[in-house]
Amino acid sequence: MTTLRTRALGLAVAAGLLAALALAAMAPAAQKSKADRPQPGKRILYKTTTDAKGNKVELHLHLFLPEGHKATDKRPAIVFFFGGGWVGGSPSQFYPQAAHLASRGMVAMAAEYRVGKAHGTTPKECVADGKSAIRYVRRHADELGIDPDRLVAGGGSAGGHVAAATATITAFDEPGEDTATSAVPNALVLFNPVYDNGPEGYGYDRVKDYWRRISPLQNIRKGMPPAIVFLGTKDKLIPVATGKAFQAEMQRVGSRSDLMLYEGQGHGFFNFGRGGGESYTRTVAQMDAFLTSLGWLKAADAP
Repeated sequence: MTTLRTRALGLAVAAGLLAALALAAMAPAAQKSKADRPQPGKRILYKTTTDAKGNKVELHLHLFLPEGHKATDKRPAIVFFFGGGWVGGSPSQFYPQAAHLASRGMVAMAAEYRVGKAHGTTPKECVADGKSAIRYVRRHADELGIDPDRLVAGGGSAGGHVAAATATITAFDEPGEDTATSAVPNALVLFNPVYDNGPEGYGYDRVKDYWRRISPLQNIRKGMPPAIVFLGTKDKLIPVATGKAFQAEMQRVGSRSDLMLYEGQGHGFFNFGRGGGESYTRTVAQMDAFLTSLGWLKAADAP
């Protein structure tokens, strides 16, 4: 019976992927040029904090809303965190993915968070801001028109670390923040994520004094939300072995973990405008199919 259910789910996901792939390939012309990538409908302040020098920092969520969205809606939502080695980067990295999901009925957001170059901060502050963003969205679900129990954390590279950390890391909350609201998302969408910070992993030299407390791979526990991970087989920063180790550990605790390997692709292969857009289109379609399999998106109709 389990095998039949698994096969049925696999067929449903495959059908959804084909439809989503067709939908993603029909991206509007505005998304075909990197210079003309979609723009958020509005920005909202989710946190006021300080940089390493004590200067005031305001952090915003860049929102993409479905057509006709109302505050009384109960839609699924996703918060994307940009990559950049915890040093730089921009929320605009995930504008195309956010726009796609908004077109599919989700409330999609790209989050600002403190980084080393602009704020003199460390990976600890990146994680603190990620957790604050998830808490803010969940706490303001009624105002945002979302379902707080269908909240996704997504991100790429160091932003993938931030997203994965919201689900795994119990340390590094913002001092004084009300932690009564959970920062743990209900699903993860991770693009070549930095989720092993151990001696053989990424960024160990910067987090070695506290790496076990900040490395997602070493903090997987029972009850982890389902995840989909996209990884290139030629990624020089995140080895395939790390991706498989994360998947195996997730499965060991009984959680779903889909690992999508892209043959011959390096770090950042998924980005909009990279390599002619084929990998972007495929990853968006697989992200769409994953969320559809959770029941959070309606099945896409292939043209």
